[in-house]
Amino acid sequence: MNYFEEKRREMVEKLKQSGYLKDRRIERAMLKVKRELFVLPEYKEDAYLDTPLPIPGNATISAPHMHCIYLHALELKENDKVLEVGFGSGILLAYIKEIIGKGEIVGIEINPETFKFGKKNLRKAGYKDIKLILGDGSKGLGKNIKFDKILVSAACPEIPKPLLEQLKPKGILIAPVGSISGRQELIKIKKNKGIKKENLGSVIFLPLVGKYGFRIE
Repeated sequence: MNYFEEKRREMVEKLKQSGYLKDRRIERAMLKVKRELFVLPEYKEDAYLDTPLPIPGNATISAPHMHCIYLHALELKENDKVLEVGFGSGILLAYIKEIIGKGEIVGIEINPETFKFGKKNLRKAGYKDIKLILGDGSKGLGKNIKFDKILVSAACPEIPKPLLEQLKPKGILIAPVGSISGRQELIKIKKNKGIKKENLGSVIFLPLVGKYGFRIE
């Protein structure tokens, strides 16, 4: 067992002990995906610490426990069609791919530097069939394209309306909602005949940039 494999196993055990990791499929994904490939070279030794780390484009890769929270909340199923807005390092897309198998996955990132970094990471890690788009994810991909699951990996002032429109019936959307520097809550939305909202707790995320995000000068 090499150094990073050992650290990966330690990370997974700590997440299980702390109650964040409760799904065997998510556990398998986190044991398989090499987090050290999704951080900057200078942070490789810190890849398995349960803390956010900086990545290009003034962004971050979230702490592993936050990835667990997202993955559990999404209730992923095999063959789901999934959209991530603000895919950053790309690691959540890799985890999702391991869980849903042949399902369709799309990632959108607005920052060109971050997009290049995330794309390089995913290709290096062997994930070549995930569709990656450089653009404003807050606007979605058009009303005619529907997703089973949508995750927003940056804080929104409110849930972007286009993303709600792209969510299939019985679909799930996860997004941090709140102010840039103040209180943010991780909101889970289930779309059925109506919209059911659940607050998953307080979080701190960088702001979503775009038409339905924050205007950053």
